[in-house]
Amino acid sequence: MARVVVIGDLMTDSVARAFYPLARGSDTPASVLTYGGGSGANVAAWLALEGAEATFVGRRGSDITGRTREMELMGYGVDSRLVMDPERATGTCVVMITHRGDRTMLSDPGANARLQPEDLPRDVFAPDGHLHVSGYTLINEDSRRAARMALRMARESGMSISVDGGSHAPLKRAGAENFLDWTNGARLLFANTDQAEVLTGRDDPEAAAKVLTAWFPAVVIKLGDEGALWAAKGRDEIIRVPAEPVEPSPGSIGAGDAFMAGFLPLWLSGKHPKDALARAQHLAARALHMPGARPDLGDL
Repeated sequence: MARVVVIGDLMTDSVARAFYPLARGSDTPASVLTYGGGSGANVAAWLALEGAEATFVGRRGSDITGRTREMELMGYGVDSRLVMDPERATGTCVVMITHRGDRTMLSDPGANARLQPEDLPRDVFAPDGHLHVSGYTLINEDSRRAARMALRMARESGMSISVDGGSHAPLKRAGAENFLDWTNGARLLFANTDQAEVLTGRDDPEAAAKVLTAWFPAVVIKLGDEGALWAAKGRDEIIRVPAEPVEPSPGSIGAGDAFMAGFLPLWLSGKHPKDALARAQHLAARALHMPGARPDLGDL
């Protein structure tokens, strides 16, 4: 199995789940819990759970929170290559979940935004590895140079490359044409339906996937409770796999990251995309069963 190097974000997720409709200007009873987060770090943790040799490259604060988050990654078996920022705190995301289950995220990237090209360890770029770049790191203007340098180094060293769309609102602000230009040379794009629409202007996932294969040899679009699809350049066939039926935990937030970690090992080992999609759906369903964005360290 190829070594997977993840360049991305490390966050602390504070998940606030309201029990009643929000009382504006007053108090609303809620459950507030804290977990390790960040899309890139989550993918690395789930990859390690799948038995992959996972390396995570990012930036954290010099605070106790950053130390805790790094120790968690090491607990999963991730090769953590975090640079400590002396000025900025470790990133934080406040996830607000309404009593109906709707999710809104308020993100402060903190030290993530200071990731620099010189932070990238040269020894992880090798032809027998795979690079996965978190869309958040590429979309964020302050960390973009580092993400683009990582993509360049991976291309020059002969690594295969995958990227994800991050989140549709910041992706839209960054611009579809810019994102497609920055990710030139990637073999695989992960996107959800909202991100695919931002990138193509198509609200039909299959149509969006076909458009995106003009830029990427392979495209995976996550369809939520309708499953996922795979499309490839030069092939008319679109492969669909349904989602596994699951009753989500009220505080689950990491299914998309688990999905990518489930897909990559099988795809990299040459398995059929349908098998990779099925494994991705299985891991996403597991993530939906638990609160937070990562597997419970106590279950390892």
